Formats: sequence, structure tokens, C-alpha cells
Amino acid sequence: MPATVVVGTQWGDEGKGKLTDLLAREMDVVVRYQGGHNAGHRIVVEGEAFALQLIPSGILYPSVTPVIGNGVVVDPSVLLEEIDTLEAKGVDTSALMVSGNAHLIMPYHRELDRVTERYLGKSALGTTKRGIGPAYADKATRVGLRVQDLLDEKIFRQKLDVVLKEKNALLAKVYNRLPFNAEEITEFYIGQLAPRVAPMIGDTVGFLHEAMAQGKNLLLEGAQATFLDLDHGTYPFVTSSNPVAGGACTGSGLGPRDLGRIVGIAKAYVTRVGAGPFPTEVFGELQDLLVERGHEFGTNTGRMRRCGWFDAVMARQAVRLNSLTEVALTKLDILDTFETVKVCVGYEADGVRYDYPPYHQSVLHKVTPIYKDLPGWKMDLSEITSFDDMPEKAREYVAFLENQIGVPVRLVGVGPGREQFVTFPSA
Repeated sequence: MPATVVVGTQWGDEGKGKLTDLLAREMDVVVRYQGGHNAGHRIVVEGEAFALQLIPSGILYPSVTPVIGNGVVVDPSVLLEEIDTLEAKGVDTSALMVSGNAHLIMPYHRELDRVTERYLGKSALGTTKRGIGPAYADKATRVGLRVQDLLDEKIFRQKLDVVLKEKNALLAKVYNRLPFNAEEITEFYIGQLAPRVAPMIGDTVGFLHEAMAQGKNLLLEGAQATFLDLDHGTYPFVTSSNPVAGGACTGSGLGPRDLGRIVGIAKAYVTRVGAGPFPTEVFGELQDLLVERGHEFGTNTGRMRRCGWFDAVMARQAVRLNSLTEVALTKLDILDTFETVKVCVGYEADGVRYDYPPYHQSVLHKVTPIYKDLPGWKMDLSEITSFDDMPEKAREYVAFLENQIGVPVRLVGVGPGREQFVTFPSA
């Protein structure tokens, strides 16, 4: 049975957690394949909200084995806090598996994240300052510590001693910060964290391939989104990993032929957090209205999200980059009160029209969106559960988006709850 991939098509916060939770009821294994605890997935079940950071959304189903793949960077203290929070709410986390090849976020990663952002000043990237980027940087330069190192104190100490020589010198000489103590870090990670994390650590690659061979249903869950991808996003205002569907292979250990259904998640409008280009961004009262109606604040950070109209140019590129088989549209209900709803169908810059994002950042920063105005439906969608009950104008809006991006829209979210969605018929 080919695996299913869930990937964001915009700048994150599209509602991947809710969709993953929805699809997980049909799955045996749910895998988080990249990112760290800088990405929050919010799921509402019977009125109770669960804010997940590292743990895959499938954790809420007892029949699902949740897996943190090798492509994730793990802060073990955050992982344990999240486990404790879920257990306190009655969620069983005992089946959770963590790849031994996943990399650890260390205290110096968090400190470097903070001081470098401050050092950049007006050029700051708007990171969450949780050590994600520095941890991935150490992975790339081959000085990172991995989750499996928690199982061998000697190896842990050897690797830590090597890396602290560089990190402490950098922190002291460039940023005027105090050095980190290897003994204190070792005592915390090996003495306090390792005993609790050790039972979860395993060969997740072998486990996933065995599950595939047994015909089990696998769901691969990405964090962040396509245009935060390190290679394909709006660089440098991106994350430090590859959220695109291709990253599901490198971050889990499955091969390309193991992937089948690839579901892109898109909001009915667009948001992004932090700095970076945003062609369809709106301001003033319209932004305030979208923020208020959509509760557009980061699940983990609390930062207000920038808002804008749906961008079909971005969506077309996301279809190409991810080989999307379908799209799930979320938060359609947020547009319920609008008389007119705009959709960006192209960009214009220096007399040239672009149906896909221009590759050069200087062009992208100055494009003007070309809009198509569509009539609003002026009706509360939050109680609707069937396609037949959807107002005609809302159906037309979804059909227009589908026509613009070139793949079918199969699910439409009409509220934050687990059951607040409408299935759209196949064309």
C-alpha cells in the first residue's frame, strides 16, 4: 500500500494537523519527517484543543504508531514536556517511536539562534529562536549529536567536547556570551533526559519498511510548508529543512516509489509569519478582520500572522514541486462575511505576466498581483456537513480555485473541529 503524504502548499499554518488527524483514522503509522518544535499543529477534538509540536498528529488514535523520523531535529526536553501534557489529558503516548538518526537540539543551538537573530538586526529572518537552524547547520557540517548518542555516554561526551570548542569560542569572541559547560550538559541530557527517551529510540527506517511490506497504511506528515522549503521557498526567509513531498523520503527512509497519494493543504486565503515576500498581503481593516476571524496567531509562538488573498500562482508551483494528487482547502468559513472574495491568478512585473513565481528574488519582491473578483456567499458554513448543502457561491469559489491550480479539491474545512469538513465530489 503506497504511503500518503500531507504537505503544506503555502507558508505554513494551513491546517495540516487537522487534516493529518482526519486521515490518521484510516492509518496504522503516522510519521513526522522534518522540522522541529518550531511548527505547531492544532487539533480540536470534542471542543478540546491539542497543540502538537514534535509528536505526529496520529498520536490521538490508539491504533496508530506515531513515528518521529530521522529528518526531524529533536529537543528531548520539549518532547518530554509534550508527552507529559498529552498524558495528563488522557492520551496514551507509549507507542511513540523516535529515530536514532534524528539530530538533537542542544542548549548552544538555542543560544546561537537567539544571538544571531539579534546580531542581524533589521536583516533578521524571524526565526522562532528555538535552535532549529543551528541544529540543522551542525548536521550539515557533520558535528551534530544524534538521538542515538543518548544511549552511549562515552560517545556523547566525545562529540560534545569537540563541538563545544568551536561553539564556546564563537559565543565568547563574537557574541560576548558565557561558555557552556560540558559536564552540566551531559548530566542533563544523559542523566535526566536519556532514561526517559531511551525506550522510544529505534530503527524507524526498518520499522517503516516492514510496515510497508505488511500492507499497512502509512501517513507522512510534513511541518511548515512548500514556500518555507530550504531549496524551493522564498529564501532566505525559509526554514532549515525540506517540507516538500520529496523531503518525506529523505526524512523517513522510504523511497520515492513508496509514495502514492500526495495531499496538499491550502487555506482559502494565505498567511505567513515573519519576514519575506508576500505578493497578496492585505493591510489595515481587512487584515485585522482576517486575523480576528481566523485567529491568526502562531500555535507555538503566539506571533500574529500576516494575511492575504488566495494566491493561485503559488498554488500552481506547489502542485509542480510536490506532484500533488489533490488539495484539501481549509478555513473556507473565515470568508463567510465577505461581499467579494479575491483570488490572485497571476503576477505582473515590468510588463511581463507570470503564471508561476519568478525564480529571481528581485522580481518576486516587486510583482503586482492580478486579481479575479468572485462573489461571496454571505452564509455561515460552520454547520454544513454535505456538499449538497454548500451555498452555490462557495461551491463556485472552490471550483474556480480547482480550475486555477489544476488538481481536484477533495476536502473543504468549515471550522476548527475534527468533524467540520465537507467532502467534495470527484469531477
